[in-house]
Amino acid sequence: MSFVWSEYLTALRNVTRQYRRSLFGIAAVAFGVVALLLAAGFIEWIFWATREGTIQGGLGHVQVMRAGYLDEGHADPWRFLMPQSSAQQEAIEKFSGVRVMAPRLAFNGLVSHGDTTVSFVGEGVNPEKELEVSRTLLITSGQNLSSDAPKGVLLGRGLADNLGVKVGDMVVLMTNTPSGSLNALEFTVRGLFTTVSKAYDDSALRIPLPMTQKLLRISGVHRWILVLDDTQLTARATRDLREGFRDTGLDFVPWYQLADFYNKLVALLSNQLGGVKLIIAVIIVLSISNTMMMNVLERTSEIGTRLAMGSTTRQILRQFIYEGLTIGLIGGTLGLTLGGLLASLISYIGIPMPPPPGMSQGYSGEILITGTLAINAFMLALGTTLLASIYPAWKASRLEIVDALRHSR
Repeated sequence: MSFVWSEYLTALRNVTRQYRRSLFGIAAVAFGVVALLLAAGFIEWIFWATREGTIQGGLGHVQVMRAGYLDEGHADPWRFLMPQSSAQQEAIEKFSGVRVMAPRLAFNGLVSHGDTTVSFVGEGVNPEKELEVSRTLLITSGQNLSSDAPKGVLLGRGLADNLGVKVGDMVVLMTNTPSGSLNALEFTVRGLFTTVSKAYDDSALRIPLPMTQKLLRISGVHRWILVLDDTQLTARATRDLREGFRDTGLDFVPWYQLADFYNKLVALLSNQLGGVKLIIAVIIVLSISNTMMMNVLERTSEIGTRLAMGSTTRQILRQFIYEGLTIGLIGGTLGLTLGGLLASLISYIGIPMPPPPGMSQGYSGEILITGTLAINAFMLALGTTLLASIYPAWKASRLEIVDALRHSR
């Protein structure tokens, strides 16, 4: 180890001795790391914002339902009803990591106001628990649902426009019960909401769960929506829940199996980020390779002298590789420092973002640098400088002693 350390210190002295040329290589590595951190950090923030927005938009972390509900529930939803309260429900609600468990009951039918009647897709929800599940639901007019107003209905903005209603108006909901009969109830429009999906807003509504069950003349629910203490616990919680309730006929579906848009977004931006990494790697390799080759040419006589004094070709090879790694270490560390500072500054100022589809209000983006991202950027700096040093080091180790000593004459 002392011999290796001695060789590395010699390489470090050579880097500082050729400081002008070394600074060019260090700058190339540092700027490459900064560029990668800022680009990947912005994409990481988009992933985080989209992920949390999807979860807090009503999807939850884990959804509990009867096995087969996702595949066959649209054709025969009443076959997959679960009891609103049971020993299983109480056990899941007390499960480690579960913060909120909100029931959902899906239904559809017709909504009327005056002479206008349109179809709707509805959900019966627990108003208080739903506040935690649908935290990003944007109420554009009026108020959210409340158990104190059991006959209140929350309409999508598009559906309200199609009906020509506003907050405070009366509407009639009519639907088929599981027995095949028709039932209708009158509700007061309590509020209007919008989401990122205009198609959903054009047909969606929500009413309190007790009134949904009264309208449908049933007592069960279709799904329990679980909100966990931390999104990172989703995979482990899903696995533990499946193990703990293996033979109960319940299916536990994590959010990432339901978020099709998020999965496609991650695949698209990950491919683009891979292209950015490749471009940065090529730039660093070319810059460091050029720097190292110029070092070899300028120090040909020095290399010949060392070979004549008994240094082996492996020692020469290692020395230039160590020099390249030193440039990578310094450039990578400097890049991480500058990148972290710039990311904090940009996040503090904010990145103006246009409104998402279906929304009228923009938002401010940030740059999120995680530990994994920082390690990957640093390893890219080391890997590319190591790769760029191999050929110049090999050329230096293959010099003939006589030709090297005559190089400067």
